[in-house]
Amino acid sequence: MPSPKLWTNLRWWGRVLVIAAAGRLITTVLLLLFANAQAANAWTGTSPSYPDFASMWDGRWYEIVAFSGYPTELPTTADGHVGENAWAFMPVYPAVVRILMGLTGADWGTAAVTVSVLATFAGALVFYRLMRLVLDESTALFSVVVFSVAPLSPILQVAYAESLHVLLLASALYLVLTRRYLAALPVIAAMCFTRPSGLAFSLFLVLYVLMRWFRRRATGDTPRALLAPFSLAVVSGLLGLAWPATAWAVTGSLTAYTDTELAWRSAYIGHGHLLPFAPWFQGLEWWASNGLGLPPSGWWGVAGVTLVVTLAVLGLLSRPARRLGVDLRLWLASYLIYLLAVFFPQSSTFRLLVPLFPAAGAFAVPTSRLYRITLVLACIAGQVGWIAIAWRVDGYDWTPP
Repeated sequence: MPSPKLWTNLRWWGRVLVIAAAGRLITTVLLLLFANAQAANAWTGTSPSYPDFASMWDGRWYEIVAFSGYPTELPTTADGHVGENAWAFMPVYPAVVRILMGLTGADWGTAAVTVSVLATFAGALVFYRLMRLVLDESTALFSVVVFSVAPLSPILQVAYAESLHVLLLASALYLVLTRRYLAALPVIAAMCFTRPSGLAFSLFLVLYVLMRWFRRRATGDTPRALLAPFSLAVVSGLLGLAWPATAWAVTGSLTAYTDTELAWRSAYIGHGHLLPFAPWFQGLEWWASNGLGLPPSGWWGVAGVTLVVTLAVLGLLSRPARRLGVDLRLWLASYLIYLLAVFFPQSSTFRLLVPLFPAAGAFAVPTSRLYRITLVLACIAGQVGWIAIAWRVDGYDWTPP
């Protein structure tokens, strides 16, 4: 960390970049330690290099997309169901990596990590500007610290699309909150083809418009003023459906995308159709019986979902969260509803929590030095835990990231 005088003289972006660099350095050391102890596996040899270690798991799927594109015929399993395939992985991130490879001659792993790290630095800058809309300078800077060392922050410097998605999502939120809706449109479009988020963002915009409508007497909003964000909500919803529609157009199967996504949960609960809001009940019931060894009852899912929803509501209503303002909490609520509606709870669900990164601002609100030091250390410990459980390969693994 720079000396106090040098730190004081740094511009805001310099401080943010120093914090982001420190966070990435910590994570790099942790990943290198795990890489050094990594045994040979399906993706790497013994003690792989950082780029190789960072390109495991879904990084290989993104590599397949970058070089081979998407299948026109869906692969099927021995029992006739759609198998795992590239349609689950959206094209923006692998396209950007492929462009960098062409410009520099770098291999896939090096280029992918470079894109992720650069996007993370840019995302930290935008995240700080987003936090400054609702928090004072000191708290906003500490929110960048929390963002940079968060337990899931290792995903921001591996061959995954999360870092690029964070940059685009933070930019979209900033543009909406500053009411630059037209400028937000291309950002949202790119975001929707980076990670599945268009439907969640559309829900956020609908709630955002409704909130402003019900408060119009206090804010002076007119129907005309709300037309732009409502139109953006409609476009975001259409963009959220664009990738499933693309998979349908290319493969000829209306359910190509959802069938592909469902293939990843078949190892847990078998094959079936996507029923909104059912996956969490099914998943928590499965984990209670198979993960915790509890006797099947049919009520574990209900109890688990009730607990998760209660904790989420209490978190959103807490005093630190209220410091984020209504708009950012509407995004957090919208994304949580989206996760509850369509995703199956498994180890990769932790990674799917990354778009909740504005919550780092709420964790940054308490000013106690002891609290902040403890929080940072707990976050770093969380990184170690996540890498150990989800990223490293340890034989037959039920915990993919």
